[in-house]
Amino acid sequence: MRIGKPSYRDINTLLNQKLEERGVLIAVHRGTSLGNIIENTIPALKAAIQHGGDMLEVDVCQSTDGIMYLFHDGAEPRLLKQSDNIKTMDSEKIESLTYYNRDYTKIDYKVERLDDLLSTFKGDTLINIDRAWDIWPALLKTLDKYEVSNQILLKGPVVKEQLEFLDQYETKYMFMPIVHSLKDIETALAYPNLNLVGLELIADSENHPLFQDALIEKLHQMNLFVWANAITLDDKTVLFGGLDDDTSIMQDPDQGWGKLFEKNIDFIQTDWPTLLASYRDKKIGLHTNHR
Repeated sequence: MRIGKPSYRDINTLLNQKLEERGVLIAVHRGTSLGNIIENTIPALKAAIQHGGDMLEVDVCQSTDGIMYLFHDGAEPRLLKQSDNIKTMDSEKIESLTYYNRDYTKIDYKVERLDDLLSTFKGDTLINIDRAWDIWPALLKTLDKYEVSNQILLKGPVVKEQLEFLDQYETKYMFMPIVHSLKDIETALAYPNLNLVGLELIADSENHPLFQDALIEKLHQMNLFVWANAITLDDKTVLFGGLDDDTSIMQDPDQGWGKLFEKNIDFIQTDWPTLLASYRDKKIGLHTNHR
């Protein structure tokens, strides 16, 4: 299966190469943050690659004076001991702050700029940018400077104004909408100039229309990949029929990740890339080197 439209073949080449090589790709949620390494930082992203990740998922936000940073807004109290949202701060304020690690100890590491990410990983690393759809006009101008259209997968909700913006934007970045319904899929497919390469399916139960094998097969026939979230956000949120990291680790990987393989999911987002990569490699007979 060749992902994407023929007219965007060159931009989508790296994505297709990695899918062909590995069959199922592993997206690492905010990088791998353990010990003294903080989520959404370059060390966490480097660790994610060494842990078997194929794509790095990062969150991007913008300061009041237009500088873009790697950070999931809402995590300020936990990571920075700040009550204000980072989007309400200017760059001077943001860069005066330092992170707190998992033991709630202040460390000598600061919030990093998007520019640092793009210069560090320019080449053959796939990067999924999340939570930045509200700043796409500024974000895409920054991405254009680094000529990374073959590496970047944009992600966002199905919102008419945002889809129109991408549809009309000159550089055809790969795009994956977050879909909650069949109507969402229909809407996303209506924009002929989008470089639509796949869909993130959100299904809160096995009975949900987006969980069904027939739909997944139909999307594959349209040259679109299917992305499932195995991350477990909390005790209540179900992202894809309960086939998640917690089930895979606490019960049996065959009951979680394994069922995602059986459903022919192409991308699995996880917080446990080493375990998933090892399971995948055994499951489909890959021989990859996780350092």
